[in-house]
Amino acid sequence: MLLGENLTSCLFDIDSLWFSSLFENVHQPWQVLERIQGYIAAFPKDGFEEYKEGVYVGRDVEIHPSAVIEAPCIIGAGSKIRTSAYIRGRVITGENCVIGNSSEVKNSVLMNRVQLPHYNYAGDSILGNFAHMGAGAICSNLKSDGSDVVIHSDIETKTGLRKLGAILGDRVEIGCNCVLNPGTVIGKNTSVYPLTSVRGVIPENSIVKSQGIVVNKL
Repeated sequence: MLLGENLTSCLFDIDSLWFSSLFENVHQPWQVLERIQGYIAAFPKDGFEEYKEGVYVGRDVEIHPSAVIEAPCIIGAGSKIRTSAYIRGRVITGENCVIGNSSEVKNSVLMNRVQLPHYNYAGDSILGNFAHMGAGAICSNLKSDGSDVVIHSDIETKTGLRKLGAILGDRVEIGCNCVLNPGTVIGKNTSVYPLTSVRGVIPENSIVKSQGIVVNKL
C-alpha cells in the first residue's frame, strides 16, 4: 500500500456503495471530504425520504428519539442511529451502519456495515466496509498546533487539510479506547489492540499490538 498509488482502490471496495460516484477519479481518499456537502445537495434522493430538512434516510433506518442529526446528511438503508448519537452534518453512510450510544460523527464517510457503537468519535474520517471501532475509540482530526495534517510514511504526504481524522480500510478492527491520530491510514483487514495510540500508515493484514509494534497476520 503506497501513497503514490491509487490508495482508494487499495483500501476499499466501492462498487457496492450507493454513493460510489463520490469516489470517481479520487486516488487519495481524503480528497472526498471536501466533496461531501456538494454531493449531498446534488444527489437524486430517489429511494430516500426526508427525515427532516436536509437529512435523508433510506428504507428501514432506525433513529432513536434522543439522537441529534444535523444537515446535510444521508443515512443508508437498514442503518441504526442509537441513543444520544450526534451526527453534526456533512455525513454520508452506507447501508446497515450503526452509530451508537453517545457516538459523534462529522464531515465523514461511512461505507457499508460500519459500526461506531459506543462512545466513539469520527471527525473528517473515512471508514471502509465492515470497519468496527471498539468502545471509546476515537479518530482525532486536529493536530495540537493546528497545522495542516501530513500523512507519515516512507514519504511525507501533505494533505492541505487542517482537519483530517483516520482512514480505515475495509474490515479494519479498532480495539477499545484507541486513539487514531490525525492522518492515520490503516490498510484492509488490520486489527489494532485496545489502548493503542496509532499514527502514520499501517499495512493491510496486520496486527498493531502497541505503538510501533506491528506484525503481519499471515
